[in-house]
Amino acid sequence: MAPDTPEIGGPDNPGRKDKKNPHRTVWGRVMARLRNYLLAGILVTAPISITIYISWIFIDFVDSKITPLIPLKYNPETYLPFSIPGLGLVIVLVVLCLIGALTAGLLGRWFLRTGERVLAQMPIVRSIYATIKQVFETVLSHQSNAFRQVVMIEYPRRGIWALGFLTGKTEGEVQHLTEEEVLNVFLPTTPNPTSGFLLFLPKEDVLILDMTVEEGIKMVMSGGIVTPPDRRPLEVQEVPRVSAKVYEDLDILREREKKI
Repeated sequence: MAPDTPEIGGPDNPGRKDKKNPHRTVWGRVMARLRNYLLAGILVTAPISITIYISWIFIDFVDSKITPLIPLKYNPETYLPFSIPGLGLVIVLVVLCLIGALTAGLLGRWFLRTGERVLAQMPIVRSIYATIKQVFETVLSHQSNAFRQVVMIEYPRRGIWALGFLTGKTEGEVQHLTEEEVLNVFLPTTPNPTSGFLLFLPKEDVLILDMTVEEGIKMVMSGGIVTPPDRRPLEVQEVPRVSAKVYEDLDILREREKKI
């Protein structure tokens, strides 16, 4: 019988145990580099592609609704062999600017007040109009505090923290029925920050963060995958944050933290 062949890597042949296949090592490095290139390409092109795609859908939707309303005699596409992307959107913007300019004058304000008085006589329509108008005035106002500050609160129980947006100070009946001064905090859901809960919280339970509203929205939409860095000075990062109740004016709190 032929003698048994020594096992590779065994006690009789220890010299070949740690040898690696050079071709396999080179191939692994090539595949790892290609994978990194692929991921880098996705990270660069995916946000741009998705943004262009969503923008194109919005423009196409507006064009499909507005362009057919243009008389053929005034429609540039009537005299061109091709369609003009974004024509409907441009017309909408021009019309909105004209309406804004008209309402800024005396005659325009008179028409606006007359229209609002007519709507005020309609039981259901007046409630819808008043609500929508108040929301838009709050969001678009330059002096509004809506979604201007990111806050952190303990929710749904003590010891668990959630990210929210400060929308202003509580006023009216809600404030009068509470023992402490409370704040309006919008608690968004993930990954859709347009839905959420409205909470009325005491000042002492609200921590104001230094991150911007845009960074807060990105963090909510990504489920925490995108986390903004702490831009505070190093000597301040280890100091526990104070709540909003320490200061009666939220702007004073923001100015103090910026100086630190």
